[in-house]
Amino acid sequence: VSPVDNNTQGENHRTYPFKWKNWWIRGILSLTMITGFFLIIYLGPLMLIFVVMSIQIKCFQEIITIGYRVYHSYELPWFRTLSWYFLICVNYFFYGETVADYFGALVRREEPLQFLVRYHRFISFTLYLAGFCMFVLSLVKKHYRLQFYMFAWTHVTLLIVVTQSHLVIQNLFEGMIWFIVPISTVICNDIMAYLFGFFFGRTPLIKLSPKKTWEGFIGGFFSTVVFSFLFAYLLSQYQYFVCPVEYNSETNRFTVECEPSDLFVMQEYTLPATAQNLLRWKTVNLYPFQIHSIALSTFASLIGPFGGFFASGFKRAFKIKDFADTIPGHGGIMDRFDCQYLMATFVHVYIASFIRGPNPSKVLQQLLALQPEQQLSIFNTLRNHLREKGMLPPAVLEAQ
Repeated sequence: VSPVDNNTQGENHRTYPFKWKNWWIRGILSLTMITGFFLIIYLGPLMLIFVVMSIQIKCFQEIITIGYRVYHSYELPWFRTLSWYFLICVNYFFYGETVADYFGALVRREEPLQFLVRYHRFISFTLYLAGFCMFVLSLVKKHYRLQFYMFAWTHVTLLIVVTQSHLVIQNLFEGMIWFIVPISTVICNDIMAYLFGFFFGRTPLIKLSPKKTWEGFIGGFFSTVVFSFLFAYLLSQYQYFVCPVEYNSETNRFTVECEPSDLFVMQEYTLPATAQNLLRWKTVNLYPFQIHSIALSTFASLIGPFGGFFASGFKRAFKIKDFADTIPGHGGIMDRFDCQYLMATFVHVYIASFIRGPNPSKVLQQLLALQPEQQLSIFNTLRNHLREKGMLPPAVLEAQ
């Protein structure tokens, strides 16, 4: 045996134990994180909102830290201070919008909140202007270009992290199922693509991520679609998951009680002729949400990974392996949530396009803010409309 062969065998001997060691570390920590995820779901919507905000702050810190390493070498002032100030401003704006949209009863009860909600956007803009002026005052001669680079860095980070986190919370208020299923499909696709790639991967998928393979990509897709379809069936049976999350001002708690919408009521579907001949079934009983889950899982499997590829390109541009070393074997928090943010945007657009109609609580809040004469005019218009539709008995109308 030649020395070259001996060296090759030695390298293989060192590579495979490391590969399996990394596999076990990732596996154990993945199971731990999944268990923690379901525990947080059990604790309710308020805890989920708190966790989303905490993850958002950590992801922001990881990205800003990368920029700070470059910026700090020039000893220019206020970069981190301004970055965190803009984070506070943007969160104030988005969470204020959430309070105005979903906590109408609480707002009407508390006088200070009425003022803050009424002038919320003006206050938010004023806070942002203060930060903008601080940035202009911090400009240093000969470093203008770098400072504007960092200003753009902060704003792009806010767009990627904070805006998407706000959409995650918006999805949550539509019903916990719109929060749990998308996140679970991304997690499932990540795990199954890793397993298929680990055991069967031979063909590289993309140069940005050399470890990604076509075998993992395809195996992850089919596994995720099946998982999502079955998981959607399970969750659709429980009010806790399907009802919109609403704030009860009497109990000062979130409630998830409702009459489930048609999306979560079992329906009978007639199969196409080809499927009937193949399966020997004429009809199947499904929850409509299961059909939507196929769209969600398809996006999570085919498009969602591009969020990870984008992050890989970003890390390669700055010659770093991970955003941070928060989670052994996984990297930073941003390394785990790069695909989740893209998924959150898709789910929000999907709900707005195909699922959600006008928000009754928001419409009611706007009506209650009108003058009495305007409210009476709208009442008469609505009464006449309901009369034409035959939804109000004539006797009721005459009595009024």
